[in-house]
Amino acid sequence: MHAQLSYWERETFFNAIDVAIIGSGIVGLNAAITLKEKQPNWNIVILERGVLPIGASTRNAGFACFGSLTELIDDVENGKEEEVFHLVERRWQGLKKLRERIGDQALGYKEWGGYEIFKADEIDIFQNCNAKISYFNEKVRKITGFADTYQDVSLTKNQFGFKGVHHLILNRAEGQIHTGKMMNALLSIAHHKGIKIYNGIEIKQMEEEKDKVVIHTSNNWKISSQQVLVATNGFARQLFPDLQIEPARNQVLITQPIPNLKIKGCFHYDRGYFYFRNIDNRILLGGGRHLAKQEEATNSFGTTPFIQNELKQLLENVISPHQKVAIDQWWSGILGVGAKKTPIIKKISERIIVAIRLGGMGVALGSLVGEKGAQVLLS
Repeated sequence: MHAQLSYWERETFFNAIDVAIIGSGIVGLNAAITLKEKQPNWNIVILERGVLPIGASTRNAGFACFGSLTELIDDVENGKEEEVFHLVERRWQGLKKLRERIGDQALGYKEWGGYEIFKADEIDIFQNCNAKISYFNEKVRKITGFADTYQDVSLTKNQFGFKGVHHLILNRAEGQIHTGKMMNALLSIAHHKGIKIYNGIEIKQMEEEKDKVVIHTSNNWKISSQQVLVATNGFARQLFPDLQIEPARNQVLITQPIPNLKIKGCFHYDRGYFYFRNIDNRILLGGGRHLAKQEEATNSFGTTPFIQNELKQLLENVISPHQKVAIDQWWSGILGVGAKKTPIIKKISERIIVAIRLGGMGVALGSLVGEKGAQVLLS
């Protein structure tokens, strides 16, 4: 049996809502903040099912990235070049907005670059990338302003202590952030602007009526709002099964502190499906979902022995082969992906908007997608 809303609760917390935003992750918070800046008198409420926004916003690796070279080459070969670079530009603009809104110090932002690693048996892949560096630099220069965003830095490969890594390509415009600090800062901005955030509220369905949207929660509450913006990314199909978005679980580990850690920066491997970085003298390593696509196409949190073993092997045999490291903890996050990598930002009815499908680039795209979702709502 669920406790129904009292008169006091309904009139105090859920009365006269102008916009209800579903999801308090990076997209939902940026949408709410943008709306409040445009309409300061609006009553904006964020409804979050978790204690924290645990889908992906507080569970990602904190990469301020916009595309490793193998990923972009793969995208161009399998899609339209114009669309690929338009998406790169949106990622770059999203990162700029994030840094401008929060500030580099509050983000824990470090522009230490992003490296793509190539093992001995991947010489053909590296040579293909290396041959296209000038081409991609010219394309990306118009976006980042850097004349040589991508660089072959294979001669520096030994400085990180890797084993079996024969080549490195640097993306000098990449950086890393502290994900927890990012979300804490966004939550503080939202609270300061008078945006209400209620946790522990799971949405089961919505009904659009002539002058409002009625939101039904898992505890049988009914909350009414003039408009609704859905920003639940990988969980969006639970509300709208016809949307072209699929959940994708990413598993992550972090080691115990490592004395004299040599790794500094963000590192990509295998088109970005594996990724690792330094944080607090530890190694954070995640990915591998492409090795078990069907199993990892889930919105259930958790870890699996197969992916755990793949990540351990990469850690022990390639990343830290000369020094035994202990794993401190594991976790997982849920991404929103699809056949296309472009976000879905649109009205699906007169009063309901979605801003979803970040394709694993939530840090880069989240601010922009939230802002664009707010603009669609206001239009």
